[in-house]
Amino acid sequence: MLRILLLDDHAMVREGLRRILAHELAPDRLGEAATAETALELLAREAWDLLLLDLSLAGRSGLDVLVEVRQRWPDVRVLVVSMHAEREFVLRALKAGASGYITKDQASAELVQAVRKLLAGGRYLSDAVTGHLVEDLTHDRGAAPHEALSPREFEILRALASGRTVSELARDLAISVKTVSTYRARVAEKLGLTSNAELIRYAIEHGLV
Repeated sequence: MLRILLLDDHAMVREGLRRILAHELAPDRLGEAATAETALELLAREAWDLLLLDLSLAGRSGLDVLVEVRQRWPDVRVLVVSMHAEREFVLRALKAGASGYITKDQASAELVQAVRKLLAGGRYLSDAVTGHLVEDLTHDRGAAPHEALSPREFEILRALASGRTVSELARDLAISVKTVSTYRARVAEKLGLTSNAELIRYAIEHGLV
């Protein structure tokens, strides 16, 4: 019995993934969720073999979801399907426990190939992702300052750079406004920045948003 769950906050993306997987793999159960909360509820309620996960979700970040999934349901394979091919996102996803990583601009055949490889117990990185990693190694770019951020600090940086307020982050992450402000201060200190405008500019320049 094959059970696949889709987590993406864009309905058109979920519909596209659903059609491809239904046609090529005919899973017994193909669920979908638009929010992290819904996906986690489905994971707690039913048994799933594979989760297709977007990193850029409204509210709680995909990386945060990935960490929780690995902790609570270690047998569920996770394939990240993201618009981001940059090294930072790929490495963080792999370190958090993803079994595969592909970008949304890939052909449907590559998605199917990745799913089949993960279900067989393997790992998969798309050509686009591998190309970015090789390019970084070839040019020996070294570590950027934001690579020293913790997963939560990285999440706070991206959220603030995307225009989210401290109050919104506190609500979505179920932490206090004071805690979010503390994280923001740590991020600014580690990056050597002093204002939200500088945080936003840094994130844009490094392709984090």
